[in-house]
Amino acid sequence: MTFEARIARLHRMDDATWARHANPWSVWTRVPILPLLALAVWSRVWIGWWAILPVLLLLGWAWINPRVFPPPASLDSWGSRAVLGERLWLARSEVPVPARHRTLPSLLNAVAGAGGALLLIGLVLLSGAMPLTGLTTALLAKMWYLDRMNWLVADMAGDPRLRAWGHRAPTGTGTRIPGD
Repeated sequence: MTFEARIARLHRMDDATWARHANPWSVWTRVPILPLLALAVWSRVWIGWWAILPVLLLLGWAWINPRVFPPPASLDSWGSRAVLGERLWLARSEVPVPARHRTLPSLLNAVAGAGGALLLIGLVLLSGAMPLTGLTTALLAKMWYLDRMNWLVADMAGDPRLRAWGHRAPTGTGTRIPGD
């Protein structure tokens, strides 16, 4: 089992939760969590221990978010495909992903993790540039990772798991992304 799959298991991501998380509203309302969490931690300078309240609310939202929205009517949106790709990526130890997808997602997750560590250190030290650099690095790496998950779905469009999850491969000249 991959490291990422262990994290998903820790978060109790079952099939129903993944289906709900594939709703674009779930995907896009998760994006601001990290910047808002950073702001909430930084707010300890202004509001002291009261800063724990927005931190706890944001952590609660991060947990509840994949469970709150209904499954989407269609899985054709970029956000939905990113979630489907993440599911494929998490299961890569059981069903390998194409060779060109084996390195970059791990590298992007490592970069996002390094950005998160820099953000955390910067928030502890209350250094202005360090948390901004860490936050920017983490967010850009995560968004690039999600984009790669879209590519993974396109390349694995014939995978029966995608059909089981409700995704229909696009029709036309193929599923490859132009310029790839």
